[in-house]
Amino acid sequence: MDLQDLRKHIDSLDDQLLQLLNERMELVKKVGELKRATKTIIYRPEREKQILDRLEKQNKGLLSRSAIEAIFLEIFAVSRNLELPERIAYLGPEGSFTHQAAESRFGGMSEYLVLPTIRSIFDSVETGRARFGVVPIENNQEGVVSETMDLLREKELLIAAEVLLPIHFSFVSQSDSLHDIRRIYSKDIAFRQCSKFLREYFEELNVELIPVESTSKAAKLAAQEPDAAAICSHIAARLFGVPVLFDNIGDGDQNRTRFVILSKSFVNQKSQADKTTLIANLPNTHRPGVLFEFLKDFNDRGINLTKIESRPLRDGSTFKSWFLVEFEGHHDDQPVQEIFQKYGTHLKWLGSYVRISDSK
Repeated sequence: MDLQDLRKHIDSLDDQLLQLLNERMELVKKVGELKRATKTIIYRPEREKQILDRLEKQNKGLLSRSAIEAIFLEIFAVSRNLELPERIAYLGPEGSFTHQAAESRFGGMSEYLVLPTIRSIFDSVETGRARFGVVPIENNQEGVVSETMDLLREKELLIAAEVLLPIHFSFVSQSDSLHDIRRIYSKDIAFRQCSKFLREYFEELNVELIPVESTSKAAKLAAQEPDAAAICSHIAARLFGVPVLFDNIGDGDQNRTRFVILSKSFVNQKSQADKTTLIANLPNTHRPGVLFEFLKDFNDRGINLTKIESRPLRDGSTFKSWFLVEFEGHHDDQPVQEIFQKYGTHLKWLGSYVRISDSK
């Protein structure tokens, strides 16, 4: 079989894929009509996980789990927009990693609301201007995002899902030669996290590093200036049409940012791999052993804690804290229910949702 024959065969398969996708969308349309009639929520992360798990088990071809996810998450996103278009708010600007996280779950066809602050995302979801909001909550290199943590306590919103995004910086420029580049734009955090690349390629060149407010702004400037470059996200390079000279230039390949998807009233059904987030305002925190006793209650019930983060109470008291706690399991699990019954109003449930593995 020669190249022309192979291409004809691929074209034939593409035709079949298109027909099958259209057949799927016809069924999706009917599902959407039923959901609208019963006022059922369109976005169901646990259902999407069931589909991906089933496909992975029966997969006998070359596609990896991550490849299957990439293809089908986009199919899911198109399906949701066919069922019922929903507005998604995310922390801007366009081309940010939060934009990338939002598109990874809601696709390129969703209606997006680009907002300037984390508080404005919370406000937009709280007031119903957006159905979902996407905000960063922690980075494994830089730590937690304090504003997100504090607003989770302040606002009455729930976590519908989480997104774990590998942070891969791209080096982009209109120039074909590194020797012609005079300025590199980016955020200072990106300069720090790409310091090895900058030393290796630009230490002996007369290049100015110019911090700007966002990697998106950096890409926009690089698109306008032929002797400039930017360190930015791949989505920003695509958005502003700047050629990528080098990809994945970070100091290590383990840079991850975790995002949460916010909703005003969203309850996930149980899946086989859930995570729960709650806020604990423990009574009598001045008494020795209070935190130990609280954590022991989880241990005694076989609940695996995955995170505990303290934040200042800011109620006029001296050095008192509240805690954000995360653990494996669902709110409806009996051992978890026992914890909530014991501590009552001292706990605020923020959501139970499909747990994303960091094994990729």
